[in-house]
Amino acid sequence: MTTVKDIVSKFENFAPQQLAEKGDPVGLQLGDLNHPVHKMLVTLDVRPETVQEAIAKQVDFIFAHHPMMFHPIHSFDLSSPQNQMYAELIKHNITVYAAHTNLDNANGGMNDWLAECLGLVDCEPLLGPQAEKIYKLAVFVPETAAKRLRTGLAHAGAGQVGNYSSCSFSQAGTGRFLPEQDAQPYIGTTGRLEEAAEEKVEVIFPARKKAQVLSAMYANHPYEQIVFDLYPIEGMGDSYGMGRVGQLEKPQTLSDFIELCKNALKIPALRVVTDDLEQTVQRVALLGGSGAKFYPDAITKKADVYVTGDVSYHTAHDMLANKLNVIDPGHHFEWVCQPRLQELFTRWAKEEDWQLTVMATELNTDPFMFV
Repeated sequence: MTTVKDIVSKFENFAPQQLAEKGDPVGLQLGDLNHPVHKMLVTLDVRPETVQEAIAKQVDFIFAHHPMMFHPIHSFDLSSPQNQMYAELIKHNITVYAAHTNLDNANGGMNDWLAECLGLVDCEPLLGPQAEKIYKLAVFVPETAAKRLRTGLAHAGAGQVGNYSSCSFSQAGTGRFLPEQDAQPYIGTTGRLEEAAEEKVEVIFPARKKAQVLSAMYANHPYEQIVFDLYPIEGMGDSYGMGRVGQLEKPQTLSDFIELCKNALKIPALRVVTDDLEQTVQRVALLGGSGAKFYPDAITKKADVYVTGDVSYHTAHDMLANKLNVIDPGHHFEWVCQPRLQELFTRWAKEEDWQLTVMATELNTDPFMFV
């Protein structure tokens, strides 16, 4: 039986919640992580029509990019369409999870999908990059229990170095201790100085796995009192950042690039900020969703054109004054995550032997219409 927790755990190895921007309400939105899943629906937005689609398709789990709940409910008034939607989800036992800015920041996530969609190469983050915090654990254990400890730490996620797992280092030595009156020693006798052949086991792990790695250490160590060192290390964490800056394979006019965006993003029209549609562009910055306030970063990264949504009137004037070309395809251009998420979860289901059907929404949740 596959549960929501199984699916979420796999996903959070790809896009940990710790990558989300401060205050972003990612994660479980409604329901139960232990709920069994036979059918799941991936979507950009969770709207009343999305919920009705999920009910009609007998879906157990909705995985969304945009959080369903940006603000807490103060009154569960069912005359509100939003609250009625929550009631329908509860009634039909559908769990909802959201991966927002953690998916935006993840390597191989939302902004890389957008960059690939627009044909960008040699990409780097627009914002950042930041490095994930990494810890090293050094723990002293009897030689006879070292293998069990190393195995337990590896199962908890410690010892992943690039494409290598279960990585550790051991050093043999002698441990000395005197069990006092109330001690219950695994080795030795109360009141007598003892020496034991021990192994110092060292592993690294990302900060997000700290609790589970320490739990594994306690669960797989035989000593009553465990001696260990835990400290942060630099230079080993994966780097990540919001948005992307990359190159078009060949220079082209801004007018041609606009047509490329319309075709790639499947939108009939978009807004453009420029004073010359026929100028040549090649270096492109992009940020999925609402990225207008980050236009100075696009200028710093020497972008010829910046693709992002929700550009406001006065900000557009500032962009124009700074000679930055901007293409605004609307916030909904993040819909490109839907087929990518479907592909990702389908592949994981095959790898993990989950009996799971993964569907992408067939609805267009863009509230704007081009007429």
